[in-house]
Amino acid sequence: MKNQFQFLSITLLFTAFFIYNICPAVNVKESAKLPGFTTSSYLDEQILTFSMEPNINVEINAPSASEFDADKKVMLIFYATPNLNSIAQTIGKQMHPGDDWHFNIQHIGAQTRFLRNLLRNENIVVAYVATGEESWPWWKTRHANPDSIIKHVVDSVKSIFNKYKVEVALSGHSGGGSFVLGYINAVKKIPNYVKRLCFLDSDYDYDNILHGEKIIKWIKSSGDHYLSVLAFDDRNVKWDGVNKEAPYTGTFYKSTLMEEKLSTAFNFKDESDSLFIKYTALNNRIEFLLKLNPQNLMWHTVQVEDNGFIQTMLSGTEYEGEGYVYWGPRAYSQYIQP
Repeated sequence: MKNQFQFLSITLLFTAFFIYNICPAVNVKESAKLPGFTTSSYLDEQILTFSMEPNINVEINAPSASEFDADKKVMLIFYATPNLNSIAQTIGKQMHPGDDWHFNIQHIGAQTRFLRNLLRNENIVVAYVATGEESWPWWKTRHANPDSIIKHVVDSVKSIFNKYKVEVALSGHSGGGSFVLGYINAVKKIPNYVKRLCFLDSDYDYDNILHGEKIIKWIKSSGDHYLSVLAFDDRNVKWDGVNKEAPYTGTFYKSTLMEEKLSTAFNFKDESDSLFIKYTALNNRIEFLLKLNPQNLMWHTVQVEDNGFIQTMLSGTEYEGEGYVYWGPRAYSQYIQP
């Protein structure tokens, strides 16, 4: 009996030592309160807002301090706001009578929260970038060396997270694509830490000579580089009863131009159906989804609000299509903030 008691005592002591000294080091994550960030009233998200010259506004949204895991990488998504939309409208909110309709057409805040709930192996941070003019194309015409300034914005925001492993995605809707393409203009080659390029009906400024070869070399340089392009057939679109023909300047033409350029380097599959022209390559690491439009309707913002941001961030991964359908019901409604 005495020997059994001694054995039990030793076992309990060893168990206690293991729980209090070894388990915390293995199982307890290091959470992070980001310096300089304030705490949002919604889900305790960490927010940092500031301005940069000339006339650029930035709002960074990170997970709460309890959810931000310092041991995991940071996926830093630059989301360039569309023409005539503020950062607040781009984030979105629950709608009430009299609210501006712009608050209900993107919901990047809610779509980001959907991604955070799904992708638990990384800290998803969104840097909303906007201009005082509420138009990146217009802003670029008013300032010298705009592409270099855009690169400076990306480098400056990225440096805030230098203590972590940081990967970057460049994204935007409408005129926000001018920000993404401006960054590509400014670099000799797209850096390896840029893991994803996303065009949400936004590649108006795409040029085969300026951008095509850089994108091809970037995709070839690593197996974890992704390109996602959304557009709709806007060649004969009608808006408010007025024809808005864009046969050679709209995103449908520019997207097909980009696909044709990339097809000189990659073998594409045509998976088109009655809704979409779909071109994919490299197991969907490259994906073009072009919405057919026989009625010539204006689908410009619908592509985003119908889970478009989620789609561009998950295309080519094991999570593509998980819990959502692109061009389907909003999968993020529960995450729309008051």
